[in-house]
Amino acid sequence: MNPIVDKLNWRYATKKFDSSKKISKEDLETLLEAARLTASSYGLQPYEIYVIKDTDVRKNLRKASYNQPQITDASYLIVLANKPTFNETMIDDYIANIMAIRGVSKDDLEGFSQTMKSTLLDLPDAHKNTWTSNQAYIVLGNLMTIAAEMEIDTCPMEGFDKAQYNEILGLTDKGLNAAVVLAVGYRSSEDDTQNYPKVRYSKEQIITHI
Repeated sequence: MNPIVDKLNWRYATKKFDSSKKISKEDLETLLEAARLTASSYGLQPYEIYVIKDTDVRKNLRKASYNQPQITDASYLIVLANKPTFNETMIDDYIANIMAIRGVSKDDLEGFSQTMKSTLLDLPDAHKNTWTSNQAYIVLGNLMTIAAEMEIDTCPMEGFDKAQYNEILGLTDKGLNAAVVLAVGYRSSEDDTQNYPKVRYSKEQIITHI
C-alpha cells in the first residue's frame, strides 16, 4: 500500500493524549510551515493561526470546550481563526505582499485585484464568514495529513463555545473568530479508540468516475 495511505489509516481522532509526550520544537515548526503553505482561494489566507501552550489559558479553553481533556492534555492546541468579515484592505494588503515578493507593479496586478474585489466585497457578511471559515478548514485538513505523515496524533474539534474562545483569546478585538480547533500530540496507550477498525464508506459508494 502507498506509504501516505498507510499513515492515513494509522491516524484517528485521538481521544486521550499522553500529556508526558511533547512534540519537538522542530516538528512543531514543520507543522506550522505546512499550515502557512496551505492553499487558499486566491491565496488570500483569510485567517490566522493561534498556537496555545499556556497552561492557564488552556484550562479556560477546556471549560469552554465541554471539559474535553484533549484541550489540556495534547502537546499544543491550534486554533484556526477566520476573519468573519473583511473589506478591500485585506485584498490591498495581499496585493502589496505579491508586489514585494514577486517584484511586480501594482498595475500588473490591477486585473487580479479587481476580480477579487468584484467577487468578494459585495458578499453579505454571513457569506463572508462561511467563505473564510471554509478556507480555515483547508488548513485543518492539510495539518492533519502532514501530522499523520510525521506520526503525530491529532484531534479536530468543533465542540466548543466560539464566543467564549473569542473572549479568552481576544479574537473579536482583532477581527477574528474561532473557526475550528486541532489538538496535536501523541496518543495515550490507554486510548482504546486507536484499536477500533477505521470506518469509511467504500470507494464504490462515494467515488464516481465520469
